[in-house]
Amino acid sequence: MLQRKKKFYTPAEYLALEETADYKSEYYQGEIFAMAGASFNHNLIASNLITLLNQRMPSKSCFVLPGDIRLLVKKNGLYTYPDVAVVCGQPKFDQGRTDTITNPLLIIEILSETTQAYDRAGKFELYRALETLQEYLLVDQARIYIEYFRKLEDGTWQLKTHDSMDETLKLLVLDVELPIREIYSRIVFE
Repeated sequence: MLQRKKKFYTPAEYLALEETADYKSEYYQGEIFAMAGASFNHNLIASNLITLLNQRMPSKSCFVLPGDIRLLVKKNGLYTYPDVAVVCGQPKFDQGRTDTITNPLLIIEILSETTQAYDRAGKFELYRALETLQEYLLVDQARIYIEYFRKLEDGTWQLKTHDSMDETLKLLVLDVELPIREIYSRIVFE
């Protein structure tokens, strides 16, 4: 059986394709990976988080960005679209491209059955190469369960989990408290 040779792309080729594509894709080590669409619960949780963060952000110098902003992790060349990202201070853009940030302080991924293993392991490992990243949040859309990772002074990451509607998530670097009940507001679990 004849096997096709895998095509590898440069970052410039990927970015050019993204400009005309009908869908978003991730890019890593020369390969392009199409991203699947998101469920209703996924979008509602993202919307809830964006609203809560904007309402409770103590500083006007932070920006809460939805999943349409691309992120470049310069140290490993990953281009991806986090579900929610927060940049504090002046946003830094890749080569002046205002569609690609490089300096998030917080990244939030909303887990699905197909992405949760990657979001927890491989993607988190790639994200940790971001010097600016201080907090990483994984929000399960199928049940009440949130994993909150915080970078400590020695560079290690501390995990705290939340699995009750009565709890409050404390984002220490942003000095923000988010009631779990409000993150999951109007979510119907199947």
